[in-house]
Amino acid sequence: MSRRLPPLSALRAFEATARLGSVTRAADELGRTHGAVSRQIRALQDHAGGALFDKAGTGLRLNHQGEALRLVVAQALDQLEQGWLRVLDEARGASVHVACSATFAMRWLVPHLPGFYRGHPDVKVRLSMTSAREIRHQGADLVIAWDRLSYPGRDQARAIRLSDVAFGPVCAPRYKAAVRQRRLVCATRIVHEHTSRAWTVWQDNSGHVVKTEAELSFPHTHLCIEAALSGLGVALVERRMVADDLAAGRLIAPCGFVPFADGLAAVPASERAASPAARAFVAWITRELAASDAGRDARC
Repeated sequence: MSRRLPPLSALRAFEATARLGSVTRAADELGRTHGAVSRQIRALQDHAGGALFDKAGTGLRLNHQGEALRLVVAQALDQLEQGWLRVLDEARGASVHVACSATFAMRWLVPHLPGFYRGHPDVKVRLSMTSAREIRHQGADLVIAWDRLSYPGRDQARAIRLSDVAFGPVCAPRYKAAVRQRRLVCATRIVHEHTSRAWTVWQDNSGHVVKTEAELSFPHTHLCIEAALSGLGVALVERRMVADDLAAGRLIAPCGFVPFADGLAAVPASERAASPAARAFVAWITRELAASDAGRDARC
């Protein structure tokens, strides 16, 4: 029996328009003309026997029937995409897709990856950049993160602890920052826009109080570090991210570093998180983090 389905291209046009709220934006995303997307939506509405959108100013708004269809189509396309990616991964051989912050990737993970490939030459590691404001990166098998407060409870419970983390304020040696009776006094505090609670957690854990006159915020940790290196203020960062800068004297940590209880973890984000390749990666990064910490402590 043949399937009673509208064309897949019409469903894609509908889903993109529903998600973006605009035929123009949907056409841009799909690489089609505005007229082509409009025709596909009209054909889908004819097939459904009724309107799926209502006019909302200059845009479109789903009606009740359209919202019901959107839920079905979005779920089906997500499953189709994930299934297709699994087929591609299997065709390419053993692999693991890891999402993490750009700073962690650049300053720690990528420099250590040769060690993983030496031990697992047949496993490919695919990296995607994510941030604290994103619960998970689409298509990733594992998401590496320390700040998991915004994650669903189920994901927090499944998180695989990789290592301790320790945070501390850092600044350029020439920057005027003073520690007086457990008070860190400086002109400017540098804040990560999406993990601003880190300063509060640090104060609670360290017993220090921060007194500043101004605040600068940036959307990424590496920008916060660059701002501190440039003498713009004091940034709060994880110790591993600035280990080389501290060793070279480009940064100082006037209050040292204190641990954060949650630690660094790998959050499973797909069923492939249980694959042999993913398990090998988790085992390797756990050992590598411990070894690099031991090496740093020995040098200190």
